[in-house]
Amino acid sequence: MLKKWLSYLTPIPLKKITSKINHKLEITWQNGQLVLDTENTNYSYGQLEQVFKRGLKFIGYQKIRAMQRVLNLGLGAGSTVHLLRNEINFTGSITSVELDQAVIYVARKYFNLDRYQVNHHIVQMDAFEYVLSCQEQYDLLVIDIFQDTHMPSFLFEGYFVQHLEQLLTVNGFIIFNTMILTPEDEVRNQKFKALFDPNRYSVRLMPTTAEHNSIITIKRLV
Repeated sequence: MLKKWLSYLTPIPLKKITSKINHKLEITWQNGQLVLDTENTNYSYGQLEQVFKRGLKFIGYQKIRAMQRVLNLGLGAGSTVHLLRNEINFTGSITSVELDQAVIYVARKYFNLDRYQVNHHIVQMDAFEYVLSCQEQYDLLVIDIFQDTHMPSFLFEGYFVQHLEQLLTVNGFIIFNTMILTPEDEVRNQKFKALFDPNRYSVRLMPTTAEHNSIITIKRLV
């Protein structure tokens, strides 16, 4: 596996795939592991995996292991599923919602996603539509939805947040990965935080070691 070892010196491109939603997907060997990138940002594994690991550690691995149901909005190549199963040893149910069929194909072909078939259900659907129609509740909601560097505006709207709240169990958590590229994005995140009633939710904005990522964690108190 020469490419894998050479990737510790420099990234080694493996495959480029066209996507109707994300335009261009790039699979690359980087520091000995495969990562998935779009044209302008890391999309799954690599740096992004470290971003989510920080958020999950904040919640606490022991708490997550005791949970029963996780909703993963934005599957990517499956790095969040990998963290939950391999890093945390979470054995409960995971539902992953992913709009981009090309991303699902890449996750299965290049990132061995099907090794996590047990208790993992993939729904190819728009996350907004899924959240509005879902009648289930979850202990953990993971939100990681991008089209390259663009975050859909619905993610920050009060109507969407109201439906997220309905999906979350008492003492459940939301981990929301956001991208900060401009001062306006900082204001956007503060406005998002203000959508949650402080008497019912504990909200924390967490900077990460990644240059442009900020994790928001929300805990339902009552």
